[in-house]
Amino acid sequence: MYPTFSDLLYDLIGIQIPLPIQMFGLMVAISFLVGNYIIGLELKRKYAEGLLSTHTTTVIEGLPVTKMELLSNAIFGFIIGFKLFFLIGNYAQFTANPQAALLSLDGSFWGGIISAIAMAYWAYYEKNSKKLAQPITKTLTVYPYQVMGNLTILAAVFGILGAKLFHNLENFDTFLADPIGSLLSFSGLTFYGGLICGITAAIWYARSKNIKTIHLLDAAAPGIMIAYGIGRLGCQLSGDGDWGIVNTAAKPSWISFLPDWVWSFKFPHNVISDGVPIPGCVGRHCMELPLPVYPTSLYEAIIAITLFFVLWAMRKSIKIPGLLFAIYLMMNGLERFFIEKIRINNIIQFAGFEFTQAELIASIIFLLGLTGFVYLILKNNQKNGSIAA
Repeated sequence: MYPTFSDLLYDLIGIQIPLPIQMFGLMVAISFLVGNYIIGLELKRKYAEGLLSTHTTTVIEGLPVTKMELLSNAIFGFIIGFKLFFLIGNYAQFTANPQAALLSLDGSFWGGIISAIAMAYWAYYEKNSKKLAQPITKTLTVYPYQVMGNLTILAAVFGILGAKLFHNLENFDTFLADPIGSLLSFSGLTFYGGLICGITAAIWYARSKNIKTIHLLDAAAPGIMIAYGIGRLGCQLSGDGDWGIVNTAAKPSWISFLPDWVWSFKFPHNVISDGVPIPGCVGRHCMELPLPVYPTSLYEAIIAITLFFVLWAMRKSIKIPGLLFAIYLMMNGLERFFIEKIRINNIIQFAGFEFTQAELIASIIFLLGLTGFVYLILKNNQKNGSIAA
């Protein structure tokens, strides 16, 4: 396992380069960037096909800098400088435990002051260099794909908050034992919480920019799928606890050509330091599971990336708005429901039934997708029948 990017570099080139980059966080960042790029491509295509329209926004050019702008830039600069100068001065501590260093109250007061002055001056210089004796009001045309930056940031923020919320609800006993640690921890994210909250925030923002929800969802389907697959690769590479149940069975002959870790794995050097000590290992991440388990994060990564290519291949041939997203929901629901059968998770008991939170949500998502699929097909057939008549 590679808890940090430095661990991966050391394994590849044999040189230890201390970097404060966690592998899971890096893969999540990459997943958002790739998803953003894919969705942007789809929004461009849909605009070219006439399915999406532009919106206008009004800007005033030539205004002088305001006291509030100077103050907000100074405050932002102080916060950044306060922490940044401290992290640079205590780089070894930062690389050893980035999370603790970032979330601590330690910082450089004078670093904050220097950064505050620099940011305030930058705001002053930028605005006053463009100041006009008579400010000009302009109306700008904004294309759908040009809002992807703000939309992605909003979806990411609410997605992470939702993922954290659902994880703590699913692991409520752990949350009650350490609520502050559970909330501030960089680990412990539930995908469906992120999906629900992230999509809700994205839809709200898109509607304010004149982007039709149904076309946004279709455009997002392939991007969400590939982002999920890349995120699951991050789980696998870091060993973040997203693994399966114990698997001590012999590897089937039909996959004998694959490495043993594809079938069962102990996740040595996992980032959460779960398991038993690895003999002879010295360092922070020197634990492995006592018994091998199914590497379910690897399976999900392979499945999700494969399904992305399926969605990508069929996207242009599907002409019914909303149908591609309905197919995505069914694919996602089925994949997650069945992977839960070999995945470690908390069991919910209700009315004599046992299921996990993910199984319940996956079932609901599949049924929503199926309902939407049938409804859209019937509606389209009825529409075509009316036209023919």
